[in-house]
Amino acid sequence: MAVFNVIEFNGLSSRNWVVYRFPGNEFAFGSRLIVKEGQIAVFLKSGVIHDFFTPGTYTLDSDNLPLLQKFINLPFGGKTPFTAEVFYINKTVKLDVFWGTTDPVPLVDPKYNIRIRIRAFGQMGIRISDFRVFFTELIGALDDSNVVRYDSVISYFKGIIVMKVKTNISSIIIAQKVSALEIAPMLEELSLSLKDKISNDFDRFGVSVVNFIIDSINFPDEDFDKINDILAKKAHFDIIGDERYRVGRTFDVMESAANNEGAGGLAAAGIGIGLGAGAGQSIASRFSDSLGSNEKIKCSGCGFMNSPSVKYCSECGKSMEIIRNVCFKCESKVDKDQKFCNNCGASQEAKKCQQCNNLNSPGVKFCSECGVNLEG
Repeated sequence: MAVFNVIEFNGLSSRNWVVYRFPGNEFAFGSRLIVKEGQIAVFLKSGVIHDFFTPGTYTLDSDNLPLLQKFINLPFGGKTPFTAEVFYINKTVKLDVFWGTTDPVPLVDPKYNIRIRIRAFGQMGIRISDFRVFFTELIGALDDSNVVRYDSVISYFKGIIVMKVKTNISSIIIAQKVSALEIAPMLEELSLSLKDKISNDFDRFGVSVVNFIIDSINFPDEDFDKINDILAKKAHFDIIGDERYRVGRTFDVMESAANNEGAGGLAAAGIGIGLGAGAGQSIASRFSDSLGSNEKIKCSGCGFMNSPSVKYCSECGKSMEIIRNVCFKCESKVDKDQKFCNNCGASQEAKKCQQCNNLNSPGVKFCSECGVNLEG
C-alpha cells in the first residue's frame, strides 16, 4: 500500500460535512500534515485518539506525534512508515440546519374548541465544541464512511428535537390556553426556551447549539377552514344579534329537513321524528317570540278586533296605543283610564283639594298647592 507523504483535506464544495476520514492509513515520519482553518486533524490507532492538530502545517516526527510514537514504539528519525487513521473534524458553525415535525400534533384549540393538528418548522445552528467527546460518543454510532455529513448527525438528534418541540408547544396551548392562531407572538420566547432544553442533549455528545429558531407553527388548510367557518358565523352572530341568529339557524334546520325525503331527512337535519311535540312547541315558541304574536287587539272605542301592528282602529279610527301609568303603591303598570290597580286595588284617581280645588296625584297625603292634609 502506498505511503502518503502529504495529508490534506480541502473540504467539500457543499460544506455539508462534519467528519472526513482520510482515505489512506500508511504514513511515514517526515510526511507533511496540512490542517486548514475550521478543521482539526485527529490521529487514531486501534480506535484510540493519540494526537490531534489545530490549523497549521506540520512535519510528522517524534516531536509532533509523541503519543503515537510511544504507542507504535518506532525508532526516531528517518522515513519509518507507520499505520494510523486520520480524521478531519469540521469546527465551523453550521447555521442552516433545518428541522420540522414529522407528523402533526393533534390538539383541541382552547379558544375555538375544535380539534386541530399542529405543525412546526424552523432552523438551528450547531458546531462541534468538544471533538473528543463527539468522536468517541457519536461517530461510532454513525455509518462507517469516508464522509459524515450534517444530515446524518441531525438525523441522530431528530427524535430529541421533535419530541421537545411537540411537548413545549402542546404545553403552551393546553396549560396556558393559548390558541394556535395567537401563538405567533410567543415564537421568540418559545425558541429560546427550546434552545436551552435541547442544548443539554447535544452537549452530551460534544455538540453545541448556537441558535434555535421556530420559523412557523401552523396547521393543515382543512383545519384552518374550520376556524374560518367559526369566525364567519361569529361575525354574523355579532351583526344580527342573538335571537335573530337562533331563528335563522332554525330556518336552516327546517330547510335542510324539507330538502330530504322522509324521516331520514329529518333525522339528518337534527330534528327526527322522535323529538315529539315538545320540540315542535319549542320551535314554534321561538318563532313566536322572534316574529311577534298574531293575536288581535280589541279597540276600546268600538270593540273591533284589529291586527296587533295597527296604530289606529280600522273601524272607528281611534288610537290603538295603550298609555300606561305606574301604580303609586305597588308600581304595577295600569292603563291610563283604569280607576283602580289590578294588582293591589289602590285608587288611581287624582285627589281634589277641598280648600284650593287643586288636583293632586293619587296617593299623596298633602296638597301640593296649599299643603292641606288630604286625608283629614
